[in-house]
Amino acid sequence: MSNEAVRSVAVPGDGGVLHTPGFVDGHIHPDKTTWGSGWLSRRPAPELRDLISNDLQAQLAATDSVEERAYALMRNAVKNGTMAMRAQVDVGTQIGLRNIHGVRAAAERLAPYLQVQIVAFPQFGLLSNPGTLELMEASLGEGADLVGGIDPQSLDGDLHAHLDAVFGLARRHGRDLDIHLHDMGADALSQLREIARRTVAEGMQGRVTIGHAFALCDTAEPDLPGTLDAMAEAGLWMATCALGADPVPVLELLETHGVRVALGSDGVRDSWSPFGTGSMVDRMHLLGYRTGALTDAELERCLRLATLGGAELVGAQDVLGFPGAGAEHRVEFAAASGPELVVNRPEPLRVVRGGRAILL
Repeated sequence: MSNEAVRSVAVPGDGGVLHTPGFVDGHIHPDKTTWGSGWLSRRPAPELRDLISNDLQAQLAATDSVEERAYALMRNAVKNGTMAMRAQVDVGTQIGLRNIHGVRAAAERLAPYLQVQIVAFPQFGLLSNPGTLELMEASLGEGADLVGGIDPQSLDGDLHAHLDAVFGLARRHGRDLDIHLHDMGADALSQLREIARRTVAEGMQGRVTIGHAFALCDTAEPDLPGTLDAMAEAGLWMATCALGADPVPVLELLETHGVRVALGSDGVRDSWSPFGTGSMVDRMHLLGYRTGALTDAELERCLRLATLGGAELVGAQDVLGFPGAGAEHRVEFAAASGPELVVNRPEPLRVVRGGRAILL
């Protein structure tokens, strides 16, 4: 790691209190959560399509509103030091725009404390689910900030048509892109290189994110180095979530090739997983554990991705930048150092936004 990369993100304050920048959740699905609701019993899901089907059934059966569930989760995230997030929110003919409206309403209730970007996410298919493309376009005028996509080849059935659609929406409305890519192997790496090529051709360098990008986690793939170089040239971001059994990237390798990484929670207590809290303190701990972080520099990297990396992704550097004495926006912990914070994952002593402690 470079000298800049090992610089501590955390700075000591008075009385042994450690200060960090605000945390940023770079990939979360607050519309699906059951946070604050009753227990949801989950069904087996051997394939991605099964997970999506189970999720739709759970959403349609929910008795409390998207707004209330999203608000409960987002409020808990704020209490744990999150000051900005990128929310992936479902859009489709099965549910219309209700999730977009619900998450936007929850975000407005927390606006003094939390900056929220909403991605219009076509989880149930884009072109393969007729009518969704039109809803995606409508969502950009009703609360969504970014255009989303999902597995253009394996789920939607046509890589080039899917990319034509999402890049077209982004171009017409001047929006950034955030595309889920769960696929693995050489074909998925080829898809990433095509997304990188399109990004450069559209002049969207630095404005396209790939969520999960599990194909980047297999270091045995011979096309991986070239793919990482193409992504770096296009300024593509990778959002990783350090989920249970899912692959995690070799962070040092991505950093060496110049691929920027942000960290997120993904689904929290939803039909996809019974786990998660919405706390980025917990999430950076999991990232360190899953990636085998050992040295102080490796642990500091996890803290950096959960704060400054995410702030760069969502464009909140000015608000959530490097803390200093008396910083207006900071999170305070009982910890001696950044590495200790990552390992011990304590609850914040105080979350300070705009110079005032947040009380929720």
